[in-house]
This record gives sequence, structure tokens and C-alpha cells, in this order.
Amino acid sequence: MAHSVPGQSAETITAKMARWAADLRFEDIPDSAVREARRYLLDTLGCALGGYKQEDAEIALEVLDEVAGEGPATVIGSGRRIDVVSAALANALMVRVMDYNDIYWQQDPSHPSDIIPAAMACAERIDKDGRELIVGIVLGHEFEMRLCEAAFPGIRERGWHHATLTAFVSPIVAGRMLNLPWEQIQHAIGISASRHATFGAVTAGKLTMMKNTVDPMATQSGVLAALLAEKGYTGPEHVIDGKEGIVHCLGPEWKLDVLTEGLGESWRIERCGMKAFPTEALTHTPISAVLDIVIGNDLSPDDVATVRIGSTARSADILADPSKYDPRSKETADHSLPYVIAAAIADRQMTPAQLTPEKIMDPTIRAQLRKVKVIADPEIEKVFPALQRADVEIDTTDGRTFSTRLDYPKGDPRNPLTDAEIEAKFDSLAAPVLTDDASARLKEAVWSLEQQGSVTEFMALAKSDR
Repeated sequence: MAHSVPGQSAETITAKMARWAADLRFEDIPDSAVREARRYLLDTLGCALGGYKQEDAEIALEVLDEVAGEGPATVIGSGRRIDVVSAALANALMVRVMDYNDIYWQQDPSHPSDIIPAAMACAERIDKDGRELIVGIVLGHEFEMRLCEAAFPGIRERGWHHATLTAFVSPIVAGRMLNLPWEQIQHAIGISASRHATFGAVTAGKLTMMKNTVDPMATQSGVLAALLAEKGYTGPEHVIDGKEGIVHCLGPEWKLDVLTEGLGESWRIERCGMKAFPTEALTHTPISAVLDIVIGNDLSPDDVATVRIGSTARSADILADPSKYDPRSKETADHSLPYVIAAAIADRQMTPAQLTPEKIMDPTIRAQLRKVKVIADPEIEKVFPALQRADVEIDTTDGRTFSTRLDYPKGDPRNPLTDAEIEAKFDSLAAPVLTDDASARLKEAVWSLEQQGSVTEFMALAKSDR
């Protein structure tokens, strides 16, 4: 990798990050990380195809029909070719809108695959190949996950949303895909990060469509910043570690060495997780535990008297406040621990089918909501985030009690989804948009991504043929 360059810019953290990104080549990435890039791409495309028919995405696509210009980048589902900034937003929103894509949680939560659409759009602009797309995917996961690890406590605990971090990473990915020199990538980081910070209000209390939109907007911000930097626009080099940068503004307790230490020695993408449920990440272990008890003991909704869930303080705060006991929208329901547990009890599953307007108001599910008690457990807090532990007890109407403890859910890197499970998830999400033959072609192209000669030709495979 490149050596240090004298001067102030070489001393900033953004300079080190930008140089490493500019120098990264496909040949530098081990097979294990390449494999994960393919797996996350397939999962991401499945989420996007599922998201294509969601109300949020349909509204945004209608607006983009009015404001987006023609361009080189493909919109998943429609196949329309538009400008790269708009395509990054459209595709990232479709990826994110169901809250079903990947999850990483250390000091902060994040969904690194929200950035993959930046890599896609910019790779199409200069007709890169599949190997280069893998570089972009790996880069996005690397720096998004490192930023999640750097603040103590995480910025979510300080009232800020993780889209704030994505605005630092998306310009790195976009800049590398556009073959910018490291100095311009550094400026792109400064341009995007200095103007895109997101309040935690989007995931607090009653949730709206913005819950799934702020991170795609941060991805869009990075693409615009990279285009500006390409033409010579400048941005603050000290946006992380300098006067009135993120550390200065959001407070002390940052371990900034985490952002650059050991780059290329190990690969963060191998530590990320996938979602087995289309819900907020901290609901996954409780859902898994409740399903184990309900299915394992053949409990009907009428059999259940009370469900006690021991979890972290943030779960009780974010996922079980009063608004979460009366969800009226998908966005609130998929962030409501009482709702997802109620649905798991009633339907013995938690899939996108449990998040339709009709299901959210289903009387059988609504009848379970008040049975769910969420308890902040200091002992569970002590082991988080290394363990996403949940203690679940279910009392039955005939006096029995069932209990279980799980330390992490299905999809965690310690219990990962298999390739077959990712394909099954993809198939279920893609079915309304792609025929079986089209799905098979797209899956085959993902699994052989290194052999794909054109990202543009690859993206054409994600056009709906229904």
C-alpha cells in the first residue's frame, strides 16, 4: 500500500483511509472475503427486489421519475437507466426499505450493504467489471464496520443515527469505483461527511418512512461528493479528527486507531451478519427464542398468558416504548419488540408477510401485544454487544412456564445463514418481480461475479420480467 505523504493531509485519518482505498486491488482480497462479498451481494439484491414493491420505494421512484436525469446507472426492478446520484438513492432505498438487509452491531449498529448501491452506480458509470464491484463491496463493509467500533459509547447512544457514519464511508466507495486519486477521495469524504449528519429521532418513538431512508440518503451523499471531488471540489480534510470534526462535535471516548489499524490484515466483511427476520436487529434473538418455545411445545396463542423478555436497556428504550405497543405502520411494527413477538406467537413465523397493513391490525396478533413484558437486565447489558443475549420466559394459561436463553440469533457470523438459506431468502423476495428463470440467471451471475465482464450487463439481470 502507499507510503505516507508529507504535510497536514497525510497526518489526518481521512488521508490514511483514502490512500488505502485508492490502492486496494482485487488481488489484495483473500478468497474468504471475496466469498462473503458475493453472499452479501445476493442478499442485498434480494432485499432490493423485495423492496421494489414497497410503498416507500414506489413513492421515491415516482419522485425520481420527475427529477432524475438519464444516465449510465440501472435502477433495480424497473431497469431504467438514470444518473448515478439518483440511482444510488433509489437502489439503496429498495435495499433498506424492508429492514431485511445485513446488520453489524458493535458500539453502533449499521447496515453496510446500504452502501453497495454506491459501488454499483459508480462502477456502471465507467463500465467496471465484477472484480471491481467486489472491491467496492469489501471497502464499504470495511470502513462502515470500523466506524461502528470507534466511538465509546456509540453515536446512537449520543442521539445520532448511524447514517451519520455512512456519510463518511459512501464517498470512499464511490471515489474508489470512479478511480479517483487518494487526495480526491479524501476531499469527497470531507464534502459528504461535513454536510450529512442524522438525528437519532428517526428511530425513536413513533417511526416514519424516514427510518429506512436516511441511510440511503447518506449513500447518495457520498456519490454526489465523489463526483464533485472528481471535478476539483474540495472538502475539509480534518472532518474526523480536527477542529469541529465528528470527534470534537459528538464528544470524547473515540478509539481512532480502530479506523486504520491492521488494514488488509483481516477483513471486516467476514464479521458481519445477515438478517433472518425483516426486523430491527435487537429483536432477532428474542424472536428466535420465542419461536423455539412456541413451536417446540406446540403452544397456541390462547395458551400464552405472559411473555417476559430480558434484554438490554436500549431494547427496552427503543423497542418497547408506549408507541411500540400500538404499532400502526410497518416502520413502527418492525421496530416493536412487542409486535414481532406477538406475530411470532400468532403465526409461528416472522417474515415480510407479518408486516402488511392487514397483519399489523390482525386481532389475533393485537391480542398478544400486552402479554409481552420487556425487562432491562443489567447482566445482559454487561455482555452486550459481544453477545446479543435474550432471556425468555413464557407462562401459559394452564400454569406451566417455559424458559430459554439465546446468546445470538440465526444470521450472526457465529451461526451464519448458509448459501442455500440466502438463496431461499432471495427467491422469496424476488418472486413477485422476477420469473424463476430470471432469478436463476441473476443468482448464477452473483456466484460467478469475478467472471462478469461488465457491471452494467450484470445489473440488467435485475430488471423485472413479471
